[in-house]
Amino acid sequence: MIKLQNIKPLETQYLERLGFAWHTDSDNTKYIADELVIISEQEAKAFYDAGNELYDMFVNAAQFVIDNNLFHEIGIPFNLVELIKESWENDIHWHLYGRFDLAGGIDGLPIKLLEFNADTPTSLFESAIVQWAMLKYNDLEESSQFNGIYEALTDNFKRLVTLEDSIEDFEIRYDGWKFLFSSIRGNIEEENTVKLLQHMASEAGFDTNFAFVDEIEFSDDGIFYNNEQYELWFKLIPWEMIALETPDLAMILSNIIKNHKAIFFNPAYTLLFQSKGILKIMWDLYPNHPLLLESSFAPLKDKKHVKKPFLGREGENVSIIDKDGNLISKQEGEYDNHKMLFQEYANLAIDNKGNYYQAGLFFAYESCGVGFRKGGDIINNTSKFVGHIID
Repeated sequence: MIKLQNIKPLETQYLERLGFAWHTDSDNTKYIADELVIISEQEAKAFYDAGNELYDMFVNAAQFVIDNNLFHEIGIPFNLVELIKESWENDIHWHLYGRFDLAGGIDGLPIKLLEFNADTPTSLFESAIVQWAMLKYNDLEESSQFNGIYEALTDNFKRLVTLEDSIEDFEIRYDGWKFLFSSIRGNIEEENTVKLLQHMASEAGFDTNFAFVDEIEFSDDGIFYNNEQYELWFKLIPWEMIALETPDLAMILSNIIKNHKAIFFNPAYTLLFQSKGILKIMWDLYPNHPLLLESSFAPLKDKKHVKKPFLGREGENVSIIDKDGNLISKQEGEYDNHKMLFQEYANLAIDNKGNYYQAGLFFAYESCGVGFRKGGDIINNTSKFVGHIID
């Protein structure tokens, strides 16, 4: 059984002073759980090693997709293909951060990759800031956590200039590029998450600004806001949404990249990592790898498995199917007409109340921190965030 430690819950006013406003779910229950998952040093190290190994595997799988022109097979919109290739071929298109969703890693269960939220990962604010505050608020040792997300991301912003492992020469080589951060208007979670990233970039030395995406002028000549041109642009807007809902913008962004007028974060190639379709490619390249689950574009025979849309989000349209092909559980959503991946079922850790726990491992140049979500057998947008402590 999973090991938990009850804590004094963070007060609403305390959370809001941190800038964390999405603390209460639509059913008026608290989003942040008043407990911590207890993990060992060995388990923390295993998460760290797993993320680093998985990232290298994703890079190799993405190269395989590009070399063999498998974009359509993994559900990549056709109008992003050239943008993906352009961003992949030049090191200046640096991947800032992503989040691996993992089964196991605790309660004696092996770590298994479920998917990689590489483009617009959520849970950054709660993982980097709130779960650290949970320890501080409860007079627990603040260093007793695998959580260097803030520091790792700040360092990774510096690597946008050095493009090297080392960031020692950052100040010398920094040339004053202006960095614009954007989200869609009306979503406080996304807005404050982007502003947290903006703060990290400012600490790293960049000249930063924030604008809602509807305030920005996009042209083949670059990205402009308030008559200023920005060489760097971070957007918490999924690439597939840009491709499918604003194809004209997708074309302009492709031209901006070709004309070397701006650099985007996260880069377009992260959609290759984001697509669950690449998990089938990885299984083909690394069959029976201990961190992977068997994955296919067709239902798995005689094996309990999960059916999920290539580009789905928040657990929508995910189904659990038993070895005889019978439906066990399903989440409704808007992705039913998407291409589907069929992935071997992996056991999640469970507590004595029947709640399931899924790890979210952040990666920014290297594995840098873990947090947990708890909920039903399909983790979705109603699942709760749970911090952790190393014992």
